Parts: sequence; structure tokens; C-alpha cells
Amino acid sequence: MRYSGPLEVSAQTLRDLHKAHLLAIPFENLDNYLGRRIVLDEEKVIRKIVEERRGGICYELNGAFCSLLRETGFDVSMLSAGVARDTGGFDPPFDHMTLMVNLEQRWLADVGFGDSFREPILLDERGEQVQGDDAYKLTEDDGHLILLRRESGDWKPQYRFTLEPYPYSAFSEMCMYHQTSPESIFTQRRACSLATPDGRITVTDKRVIITERGIKQERELVSREEWRAALQEHFGIDLDRIAG
Repeated sequence: MRYSGPLEVSAQTLRDLHKAHLLAIPFENLDNYLGRRIVLDEEKVIRKIVEERRGGICYELNGAFCSLLRETGFDVSMLSAGVARDTGGFDPPFDHMTLMVNLEQRWLADVGFGDSFREPILLDERGEQVQGDDAYKLTEDDGHLILLRRESGDWKPQYRFTLEPYPYSAFSEMCMYHQTSPESIFTQRRACSLATPDGRITVTDKRVIITERGIKQERELVSREEWRAALQEHFGIDLDRIAG
């Protein structure tokens, strides 16, 4: 999806750019599979996404989106976040990068958290913020803001963060952790996932998952060749060209 809308600094432009980014650039950790080191250098990350037509993990996707917004004239800060654990509690700071955009109101923007909000969230609103069939809200706890998503009637925490801004380099240590630690989900499995207008397409190590208007279809991938072909079909990612 190519963005061709207005570029004036406004909440509407932010919403439009946010949605366009999610529909065009996948969340993926294929560099771990390829043995390629992710370096948090703005020029290298933008070259990977724009020229190589790749995706990336949160540090790359939100880092590139931050650069785009700043170039357009927005006031943007990189924020440190810890992702909620299924067993309770949160991962350490810098486990995830999210963004704060300052306009007349402050917004939470995040194009690097996979299946999450399509439009930015108002940072200073504590009530329910509905987006289609999904709903989100922010709560405060022990000096942190916590993003929650309503799932099957219950509010489930997504991540917690503070509003202290950080430079890109501050995320390098945790970025390296996610590339090297056997405890990181990014070293445990490969995935490539992209939002679509009516749902989402995800290719994991073993299956293709297509969700459209709430209906999920899955197809198993029985070989490495089928997996590579699925990446090419759904995301235009040619692993032979990248590795070569």
C-alpha cells in the first residue's frame, strides 16, 4: 500500500500514516534465520525497509516510523516498554520500543507490536478507546502507563512504559539480546506478519494463518521450500535474493 495522502502535521495525517505503515510493512524476524545482524543505525534500517522491501522487529519498524514522522515535521519521542508476560508481570525496560507523538494532544503510536492497534491511542485518555471490533485503554501503576486490550470481555495487559524519551542507541543492548538469547521468542521461532484491510496474514515456521473478518484459515507448511514460497507469495520476500 502506497501512501498518497496529505502530509501536514495533524492527528489525521498521523492516523493515516500509522495505518498505511501497518498495511505495507510486515513485522518479521527473518534476519535471525539469515544470520544477519540487526544494527540500530537509522540509515541502515531505512535502507532495509525501503530499498530491500523488508520488514523488521519493533526497534526497526518504530525506529523507521519515528524517522518518517520527524522528517514530516512531527515531534516524536522513542519510549522504552516492557512486554506483559503470560505468567504475570512484565519483561524488562527496552524489551520493546513504542513512540509518543506530541500534537495538541499526546498520542501513543506503535507500528512494531504485531497484531495491535491500527490507529494511534490518546495518551492522556483513561477511558476505553474503541477501534472497530477492538478496544484499548491506558491505566497507571507504580510510575508506569499500562496498555490493555479487551479480549473476550477481559482486559489483558500488552506492555507498560514511561514517558521518558530515549535515543535510538539506548535500545541496542536489548536488540542484541533478542538476536542472541535462546530465551528470546525471536530466536525460538520465525514469523512474518502483515495487517490487511480486513484482517491479517501470518507465516510462521510451520503454517500460514489468514484471518479475514474474524474468520481464521490455516494451512500447514511441510517443508522449507513451502515456507520460503509462502514468504514470497504473501510478502514478496525472496530469501534467496536476500541471502545472496
